[in-house]
Amino acid sequence: MTPMLAGLVGFLALFLLLAIRMPIGLAMMTVGAAGIAILNSPTAAFNNLGSFAFSYSAVFTLSVIPLFVLMGSFASVSGMGADMYRTAYSFVGHRRGGLAAATILACAGFAALSGSSIAAAATMGKVSLPEMERYNYSPRLATGAIAAGGTLGILIPPSTVLIVYALLTEQSVGRLFLAGFVPGLLLTALFVATVFIVAVMNPNAGPPGERVPMAERFKTLFGSGALIFVVLIVIGGIYAGVFTVTEAAAVGAGLTFLHALWSRRLTIKLFLDALLDTVKTTAMVFFILIGAHFFAPFLALTRIPVNLADWIGELAIPAFAILMVIILVYIVLGTFMEGFAMMVLTVPIVLPIIQTLGYDPIWFGIIMVVVLEMGLISPPVGLNVFVVKGVAPHVPLSQVYWGILPFWLAMGVCVILLVAFPDIALFLPNTMLGR
Repeated sequence: MTPMLAGLVGFLALFLLLAIRMPIGLAMMTVGAAGIAILNSPTAAFNNLGSFAFSYSAVFTLSVIPLFVLMGSFASVSGMGADMYRTAYSFVGHRRGGLAAATILACAGFAALSGSSIAAAATMGKVSLPEMERYNYSPRLATGAIAAGGTLGILIPPSTVLIVYALLTEQSVGRLFLAGFVPGLLLTALFVATVFIVAVMNPNAGPPGERVPMAERFKTLFGSGALIFVVLIVIGGIYAGVFTVTEAAAVGAGLTFLHALWSRRLTIKLFLDALLDTVKTTAMVFFILIGAHFFAPFLALTRIPVNLADWIGELAIPAFAILMVIILVYIVLGTFMEGFAMMVLTVPIVLPIIQTLGYDPIWFGIIMVVVLEMGLISPPVGLNVFVVKGVAPHVPLSQVYWGILPFWLAMGVCVILLVAFPDIALFLPNTMLGR
Protein backbone atom coordinates (compact mmCIF):
# COMPACT_ATOMS: atom_id res chain seq x y z
CA MET A 1 0.00 0.00 0.00
CA THR A 2 1.43 3.38 -1.02
CA PRO A 3 1.68 6.12 1.66
CA MET A 4 -0.87 8.28 -0.20
CA LEU A 5 -3.40 5.44 -0.41
CA ALA A 6 -2.82 4.58 3.24
CA GLY A 7 -3.56 8.20 4.15
CA LEU A 8 -6.81 8.25 2.20
CA VAL A 9 -7.91 4.95 3.75
CA GLY A 10 -6.98 6.33 7.16
CA PHE A 11 -9.16 9.40 6.69
CA LEU A 12 -12.07 7.24 5.53
CA ALA A 13 -11.66 4.99 8.59
CA LEU A 14 -11.49 8.05 10.85
CA PHE A 15 -14.74 9.51 9.52
CA LEU A 16 -16.45 6.13 9.84
CA LEU A 17 -15.37 5.89 13.49
CA LEU A 18 -16.64 9.41 14.14
CA ALA A 19 -19.92 8.53 12.42
CA ILE A 20 -20.50 5.71 14.93
CA ARG A 21 -19.91 8.21 17.76
CA MET A 22 -16.43 7.09 18.83
CA PRO A 23 -14.72 9.91 20.81
CA ILE A 24 -12.47 11.99 18.55
CA GLY A 25 -9.35 11.36 20.67
CA LEU A 26 -9.78 7.59 20.64
CA ALA A 27 -10.61 7.57 16.90
CA MET A 28 -7.44 9.51 16.01
CA MET A 29 -5.35 7.32 18.30
CA THR A 30 -6.72 4.13 16.72
CA VAL A 31 -6.24 5.27 13.12
CA GLY A 32 -2.86 6.86 13.85
CA ALA A 33 -1.47 3.76 15.56
CA ALA A 34 -2.77 1.47 12.79
CA GLY A 35 -1.29 3.75 10.13
CA ILE A 36 2.11 3.86 11.83
CA ALA A 37 2.06 0.07 12.10
CA ILE A 38 1.39 -0.24 8.36
CA LEU A 39 3.76 2.45 7.06
CA ASN A 40 6.53 2.00 9.63
CA SER A 41 6.27 -1.10 11.83
CA PRO A 42 3.99 -2.64 14.47
CA THR A 43 6.85 -2.25 16.95
CA ALA A 44 6.92 1.53 16.42
CA ALA A 45 3.15 1.71 16.87
CA PHE A 46 3.21 -0.30 20.11
CA ASN A 47 6.13 1.72 21.44
CA ASN A 48 4.13 4.91 20.88
CA LEU A 49 1.03 3.44 22.49
CA GLY A 50 3.03 2.30 25.50
CA SER A 51 4.95 5.47 26.23
CA PHE A 52 3.66 8.50 24.35
CA ALA A 53 0.47 9.16 26.31
CA PHE A 54 2.38 9.61 29.56
CA SER A 55 5.45 11.34 28.15
CA TYR A 56 3.30 13.87 26.31
CA SER A 57 0.80 14.64 29.06
CA ALA A 58 3.40 14.83 31.86
CA VAL A 59 4.73 18.15 30.52
CA PHE A 60 4.76 21.26 32.68
CA THR A 61 3.57 23.48 29.83
CA LEU A 62 0.26 21.63 29.64
CA SER A 63 -0.57 22.56 33.25
CA VAL A 64 -1.91 25.82 31.80
CA ILE A 65 -5.05 23.92 30.70
CA PRO A 66 -6.33 22.69 34.10
CA LEU A 67 -5.33 25.96 35.76
CA PHE A 68 -7.36 28.12 33.37
CA VAL A 69 -10.28 25.66 33.52
CA LEU A 70 -10.14 25.80 37.33
CA MET A 71 -10.10 29.61 37.17
CA GLY A 72 -13.30 29.53 35.14
CA SER A 73 -14.92 27.05 37.53
CA PHE A 74 -14.19 29.23 40.56
CA ALA A 75 -15.38 32.32 38.67
CA SER A 76 -18.69 30.60 37.96
CA VAL A 77 -19.09 29.48 41.58
CA SER A 78 -18.35 32.95 42.97
CA GLY A 79 -21.10 34.56 40.88
CA MET A 80 -18.83 36.74 38.75
CA GLY A 81 -21.02 36.13 35.70
CA ALA A 82 -24.14 37.42 37.45
CA ASP A 83 -22.21 40.42 38.79
CA MET A 84 -21.01 41.26 35.29
CA TYR A 85 -24.54 41.04 33.88
CA ARG A 86 -25.90 43.41 36.56
CA THR A 87 -23.15 45.90 35.75
CA ALA A 88 -23.76 45.75 31.99
CA TYR A 89 -27.53 46.01 32.54
CA SER A 90 -27.18 49.09 34.72
CA PHE A 91 -25.34 50.96 31.95
CA VAL A 92 -27.23 49.89 28.80
CA GLY A 93 -30.40 48.13 29.96
CA HIS A 94 -32.57 51.25 29.62
CA ARG A 95 -32.04 51.38 25.84
CA ARG A 96 -33.99 49.42 23.24
CA GLY A 97 -32.31 46.04 23.00
CA GLY A 98 -30.30 46.98 26.08
CA LEU A 99 -30.89 43.74 27.97
CA ALA A 100 -29.63 41.70 25.00
CA ALA A 101 -26.64 44.04 24.66
CA ALA A 102 -25.97 43.61 28.39
CA THR A 103 -26.02 39.85 27.86
CA ILE A 104 -23.38 40.15 25.12
CA LEU A 105 -21.17 42.38 27.30
CA ALA A 106 -21.56 40.05 30.28
CA CYS A 107 -20.66 37.05 28.10
CA ALA A 108 -17.50 38.87 26.98
CA GLY A 109 -16.54 39.61 30.58
CA PHE A 110 -17.24 36.09 31.76
CA ALA A 111 -15.41 34.66 28.72
CA ALA A 112 -12.26 36.40 29.93
CA LEU A 113 -12.34 34.08 32.95
CA SER A 114 -14.05 30.90 31.79
CA GLY A 115 -12.47 30.27 28.37
CA SER A 116 -15.51 28.16 27.51
CA SER A 117 -18.36 28.96 25.15
CA ILE A 118 -20.66 26.40 26.76
CA ALA A 119 -20.06 27.79 30.27
CA ALA A 120 -20.62 31.37 29.09
CA ALA A 121 -23.86 30.52 27.25
CA ALA A 122 -25.24 28.39 30.08
CA THR A 123 -24.34 30.89 32.81
CA MET A 124 -25.63 33.96 30.99
CA GLY A 125 -28.72 32.11 29.81
CA LYS A 126 -29.77 31.35 33.37
CA VAL A 127 -29.08 34.92 34.48
CA SER A 128 -30.33 37.05 31.59
CA LEU A 129 -33.12 35.07 29.91
CA PRO A 130 -35.66 35.52 32.77
CA GLU A 131 -35.01 39.28 32.71
CA MET A 132 -35.49 39.52 28.94
CA GLU A 133 -38.67 37.46 29.15
CA ARG A 134 -39.94 39.73 31.94
CA TYR A 135 -39.66 42.69 29.55
CA ASN A 136 -41.32 40.72 26.70
CA TYR A 137 -38.23 40.44 24.51
CA SER A 138 -38.57 38.59 21.24
CA PRO A 139 -37.53 34.94 21.80
CA ARG A 140 -35.39 35.23 18.67
CA LEU A 141 -33.38 38.19 19.93
CA ALA A 142 -33.11 36.87 23.49
CA THR A 143 -31.89 33.37 22.62
CA GLY A 144 -29.79 34.59 19.68
CA ALA A 145 -27.92 37.04 21.91
CA ILE A 146 -27.19 34.33 24.50
CA ALA A 147 -26.04 31.76 21.91
CA ALA A 148 -23.85 34.26 20.04
CA GLY A 149 -22.47 35.89 23.19
CA GLY A 150 -21.45 32.51 24.52
CA THR A 151 -19.20 31.89 21.50
CA LEU A 152 -16.91 34.68 22.73
CA GLY A 153 -15.62 32.17 25.26
CA ILE A 154 -13.35 30.50 22.70
CA LEU A 155 -11.90 33.75 21.31
CA ILE A 156 -11.34 36.08 24.26
CA PRO A 157 -8.39 34.75 26.29
CA PRO A 158 -7.90 32.54 28.20
CA SER A 159 -9.39 30.27 25.53
CA THR A 160 -8.95 26.51 25.70
CA VAL A 161 -9.30 26.35 21.91
CA LEU A 162 -6.42 28.82 21.46
CA ILE A 163 -4.28 26.73 23.83
CA VAL A 164 -4.98 23.58 21.81
CA TYR A 165 -4.24 25.42 18.54
CA ALA A 166 -0.94 26.63 20.01
CA LEU A 167 0.03 23.10 21.03
CA LEU A 168 -0.93 21.64 17.64
CA THR A 169 1.00 24.28 15.69
CA GLU A 170 3.87 24.83 18.16
CA GLN A 171 3.04 28.52 18.46
CA SER A 172 3.28 30.69 21.58
CA VAL A 173 0.20 30.47 23.81
CA GLY A 174 0.91 33.98 25.11
CA ARG A 175 1.08 35.48 21.63
CA LEU A 176 -2.16 33.74 20.66
CA PHE A 177 -3.89 35.05 23.77
CA LEU A 178 -2.82 38.59 22.95
CA ALA A 179 -3.80 38.11 19.30
CA GLY A 180 -7.32 37.09 20.36
CA PHE A 181 -7.90 40.03 22.71
CA VAL A 182 -8.61 42.86 20.22
CA PRO A 183 -10.61 40.64 17.79
CA GLY A 184 -12.62 39.52 20.81
CA LEU A 185 -13.44 43.13 21.66
CA LEU A 186 -14.21 43.81 17.98
CA LEU A 187 -16.61 40.88 17.76
CA THR A 188 -18.26 41.96 21.03
CA ALA A 189 -18.81 45.44 19.55
CA LEU A 190 -20.22 43.91 16.35
CA PHE A 191 -22.64 41.78 18.38
CA VAL A 192 -23.80 44.80 20.42
CA ALA A 193 -24.25 46.80 17.20
CA THR A 194 -26.26 43.89 15.78
CA VAL A 195 -28.57 43.94 18.82
CA PHE A 196 -29.25 47.66 18.42
CA ILE A 197 -29.82 47.31 14.66
CA VAL A 198 -32.38 44.55 15.28
CA ALA A 199 -34.04 46.70 17.96
CA VAL A 200 -34.25 49.67 15.59
CA MET A 201 -35.71 47.56 12.79
CA ASN A 202 -38.21 45.92 15.16
CA PRO A 203 -38.76 48.07 18.30
CA ASN A 204 -41.01 45.39 19.83
CA ALA A 205 -38.16 42.85 19.74
CA GLY A 206 -36.21 44.55 22.51
CA PRO A 207 -38.20 46.90 24.77
CA PRO A 208 -36.14 49.15 27.05
CA GLY A 209 -35.64 48.19 30.68
CA GLU A 210 -35.67 50.40 33.73
CA ARG A 211 -33.13 53.23 33.95
CA VAL A 212 -30.69 52.69 36.81
CA PRO A 213 -29.53 55.75 38.76
CA MET A 214 -25.91 56.77 38.20
CA ALA A 215 -24.93 56.04 41.79
CA GLU A 216 -26.32 52.51 41.47
CA ARG A 217 -24.42 52.00 38.23
CA PHE A 218 -21.08 52.67 39.87
CA LYS A 219 -22.08 50.49 42.79
CA THR A 220 -22.64 47.54 40.44
CA LEU A 221 -19.41 48.39 38.65
CA PHE A 222 -17.61 48.13 41.97
CA GLY A 223 -19.30 44.75 42.44
CA SER A 224 -17.69 43.59 39.19
CA GLY A 225 -14.33 44.96 40.26
CA ALA A 226 -13.01 41.51 41.14
CA LEU A 227 -13.62 40.20 37.60
CA ILE A 228 -12.04 43.27 36.01
CA PHE A 229 -9.08 43.06 38.40
CA VAL A 230 -8.41 39.39 37.64
CA VAL A 231 -8.61 39.97 33.88
CA LEU A 232 -6.23 42.92 34.05
CA ILE A 233 -3.75 40.98 36.19
CA VAL A 234 -3.80 37.87 33.99
CA ILE A 235 -3.78 39.49 30.52
CA GLY A 236 -1.72 42.51 31.59
CA GLY A 237 0.83 40.26 33.27
CA ILE A 238 1.26 38.19 30.11
CA TYR A 239 1.55 41.30 27.92
CA ALA A 240 4.09 43.00 30.18
CA GLY A 241 6.15 39.85 30.51
CA VAL A 242 5.63 39.71 34.28
CA PHE A 243 4.15 36.21 34.07
CA THR A 244 4.53 33.28 31.77
CA VAL A 245 1.17 31.99 30.58
CA THR A 246 1.31 29.12 33.07
CA GLU A 247 2.12 31.48 35.93
CA ALA A 248 -0.72 33.79 34.86
CA ALA A 249 -3.11 30.81 34.90
CA ALA A 250 -1.99 29.92 38.44
CA VAL A 251 -2.41 33.52 39.60
CA GLY A 252 -5.85 33.73 37.99
CA ALA A 253 -7.00 30.46 39.58
CA GLY A 254 -5.73 31.62 42.97
CA LEU A 255 -7.45 35.02 42.74
CA THR A 256 -10.81 33.57 41.67
CA PHE A 257 -10.57 31.01 44.49
CA LEU A 258 -9.96 33.79 47.02
CA HIS A 259 -12.89 35.76 45.61
CA ALA A 260 -15.14 32.71 45.87
CA LEU A 261 -14.14 32.38 49.54
CA TRP A 262 -14.61 36.12 50.18
CA SER A 263 -18.06 36.11 48.57
CA ARG A 264 -19.08 33.23 50.90
CA ARG A 265 -20.56 31.36 47.97
CA LEU A 266 -17.99 28.55 47.95
CA THR A 267 -19.30 25.54 49.85
CA ILE A 268 -17.50 22.21 50.19
CA LYS A 269 -19.86 20.70 47.61
CA LEU A 270 -19.29 23.51 45.10
CA PHE A 271 -15.54 23.30 45.67
CA LEU A 272 -15.55 19.57 44.93
CA ASP A 273 -17.83 20.13 41.91
CA ALA A 274 -15.40 22.74 40.55
CA LEU A 275 -12.50 20.31 40.94
CA LEU A 276 -14.47 17.50 39.28
CA ASP A 277 -15.49 19.72 36.34
CA THR A 278 -11.84 20.73 35.94
CA VAL A 279 -10.71 17.10 35.90
CA LYS A 280 -13.37 16.13 33.34
CA THR A 281 -12.60 19.04 31.01
CA THR A 282 -8.84 18.56 31.32
CA ALA A 283 -9.12 14.83 30.63
CA MET A 284 -11.21 15.52 27.53
CA VAL A 285 -8.73 18.08 26.16
CA PHE A 286 -5.70 15.90 26.96
CA PHE A 287 -7.30 12.88 25.32
CA ILE A 288 -7.92 14.87 22.14
CA LEU A 289 -4.35 16.21 22.15
CA ILE A 290 -2.87 12.75 22.68
CA GLY A 291 -5.01 11.36 19.86
CA ALA A 292 -3.95 14.22 17.59
CA HIS A 293 -0.29 13.52 18.29
CA PHE A 294 -0.78 9.89 17.24
CA PHE A 295 -2.54 10.97 14.07
CA ALA A 296 0.02 13.65 13.11
CA PRO A 297 2.99 11.23 12.67
CA PHE A 298 0.80 9.00 10.54
CA LEU A 299 -0.10 11.99 8.36
CA ALA A 300 3.59 12.89 8.11
CA LEU A 301 4.38 9.35 6.88
CA THR A 302 1.71 9.66 4.18
CA ARG A 303 3.24 13.00 3.06
CA ILE A 304 -0.27 14.25 2.24
CA PRO A 305 0.18 17.66 3.94
CA VAL A 306 3.57 18.31 2.28
CA ASN A 307 2.44 17.17 -1.15
CA LEU A 308 -0.76 19.21 -0.90
CA ALA A 309 1.15 22.33 0.16
CA ASP A 310 3.64 21.88 -2.71
CA TRP A 311 0.82 21.38 -5.20
CA ILE A 312 -1.03 24.49 -4.05
CA GLY A 313 2.21 26.48 -4.07
CA GLU A 314 2.66 25.63 -7.75
CA LEU A 315 -0.85 26.73 -8.74
CA ALA A 316 -1.18 30.00 -10.64
CA ILE A 317 -3.85 31.19 -8.21
CA PRO A 318 -3.52 34.21 -5.91
CA ALA A 319 -2.84 33.34 -2.29
CA PHE A 320 -5.88 35.39 -1.26
CA ALA A 321 -8.19 33.22 -3.38
CA ILE A 322 -6.83 30.04 -1.79
CA LEU A 323 -7.28 31.57 1.65
CA MET A 324 -10.92 32.38 0.87
CA VAL A 325 -11.52 28.80 -0.29
CA ILE A 326 -10.02 27.47 2.97
CA ILE A 327 -12.24 29.78 5.04
CA LEU A 328 -15.35 28.77 3.07
CA VAL A 329 -14.49 25.09 3.56
CA TYR A 330 -14.22 25.68 7.31
CA ILE A 331 -17.59 27.44 7.35
CA VAL A 332 -19.19 24.47 5.56
CA LEU A 333 -17.46 21.94 7.85
CA GLY A 334 -18.70 23.90 10.87
CA THR A 335 -22.30 23.13 9.95
CA PHE A 336 -21.87 19.43 10.72
CA MET A 337 -18.60 19.00 12.66
CA GLU A 338 -17.81 19.87 16.27
CA GLY A 339 -15.20 22.65 16.53
CA PHE A 340 -12.52 20.75 18.45
CA ALA A 341 -12.76 17.79 16.07
CA MET A 342 -12.60 20.05 13.01
CA MET A 343 -9.52 21.84 14.32
CA VAL A 344 -7.44 18.83 15.35
CA LEU A 345 -8.27 17.02 12.10
CA THR A 346 -7.55 19.87 9.71
CA VAL A 347 -4.72 21.89 11.26
CA PRO A 348 -1.97 19.34 10.34
CA ILE A 349 -3.12 19.58 6.71
CA VAL A 350 -3.98 23.27 6.45
CA LEU A 351 -1.04 24.75 8.39
CA PRO A 352 1.63 23.81 5.78
CA ILE A 353 -0.57 25.40 3.10
CA ILE A 354 -0.97 28.61 5.12
CA GLN A 355 2.78 28.81 5.68
CA THR A 356 3.46 28.11 2.00
CA LEU A 357 1.17 31.01 1.10
CA GLY A 358 3.18 33.27 3.43
CA TYR A 359 0.48 33.91 6.04
CA ASP A 360 1.15 34.26 9.76
CA PRO A 361 0.02 31.14 11.73
CA ILE A 362 -0.97 33.32 14.72
CA TRP A 363 -3.22 35.48 12.53
CA PHE A 364 -4.72 32.44 10.81
CA GLY A 365 -5.39 30.84 14.19
CA ILE A 366 -7.58 33.78 15.20
CA ILE A 367 -9.50 33.61 11.90
CA MET A 368 -9.96 29.87 12.41
CA VAL A 369 -11.36 30.43 15.90
CA VAL A 370 -13.87 33.02 14.64
CA VAL A 371 -14.98 30.54 11.97
CA LEU A 372 -15.27 27.86 14.67
CA GLU A 373 -17.50 30.31 16.55
CA MET A 374 -19.71 30.46 13.47
CA GLY A 375 -19.95 26.69 13.62
CA LEU A 376 -21.07 26.84 17.26
CA ILE A 377 -24.30 28.54 16.17
CA SER A 378 -24.71 26.97 12.70
CA PRO A 379 -27.37 24.30 12.04
CA PRO A 380 -27.63 21.38 12.31
CA VAL A 381 -24.86 20.90 14.94
CA GLY A 382 -24.64 24.35 16.55
CA LEU A 383 -23.59 23.24 20.06
CA ASN A 384 -24.37 26.61 21.65
CA VAL A 385 -27.86 26.54 20.16
CA PHE A 386 -28.60 23.32 22.03
CA VAL A 387 -27.14 24.77 25.23
CA VAL A 388 -29.55 27.71 24.92
CA LYS A 389 -32.38 25.32 24.07
CA GLY A 390 -31.66 23.56 27.36
CA VAL A 391 -31.94 26.87 29.20
CA ALA A 392 -35.08 27.89 27.27
CA PRO A 393 -36.92 24.62 26.51
CA HIS A 394 -40.15 26.50 25.74
CA VAL A 395 -38.58 28.33 22.76
CA PRO A 396 -38.81 26.37 19.48
CA LEU A 397 -35.43 25.45 18.00
CA SER A 398 -36.37 27.16 14.74
CA GLN A 399 -36.79 30.46 16.61
CA VAL A 400 -33.33 30.12 18.14
CA TYR A 401 -31.78 29.52 14.70
CA TRP A 402 -33.57 32.55 13.22
CA GLY A 403 -32.34 34.56 16.19
CA ILE A 404 -28.69 33.72 15.64
CA LEU A 405 -28.71 34.62 11.92
CA PRO A 406 -27.88 38.36 12.38
CA PHE A 407 -25.05 37.45 14.77
CA TRP A 408 -23.73 34.86 12.32
CA LEU A 409 -23.53 37.61 9.70
CA ALA A 410 -21.70 39.82 12.22
CA MET A 411 -19.11 37.05 12.59
CA GLY A 412 -18.70 37.07 8.82
CA VAL A 413 -18.02 40.81 8.97
CA CYS A 414 -15.40 40.14 11.66
CA VAL A 415 -13.65 37.59 9.44
CA ILE A 416 -13.61 40.05 6.53
CA LEU A 417 -12.10 42.77 8.75
CA LEU A 418 -9.42 40.38 10.05
CA VAL A 419 -8.49 39.37 6.50
CA ALA A 420 -8.41 42.99 5.31
CA PHE A 421 -6.57 44.31 8.38
CA PRO A 422 -4.31 41.60 9.88
CA ASP A 423 -2.92 44.06 12.44
CA ILE A 424 -6.21 43.80 14.32
CA ALA A 425 -4.92 40.44 15.52
CA LEU A 426 -1.17 40.97 15.27
CA PHE A 427 -0.67 44.39 16.86
CA LEU A 428 -0.64 43.24 20.50
CA PRO A 429 1.51 40.10 20.07
CA ASN A 430 3.99 42.08 17.91
CA THR A 431 4.41 44.62 20.71
CA MET A 432 4.58 41.98 23.41
CA LEU A 433 7.39 42.79 25.84
CA GLY A 434 8.02 39.32 27.17
CA ARG A 435 8.68 37.40 23.99
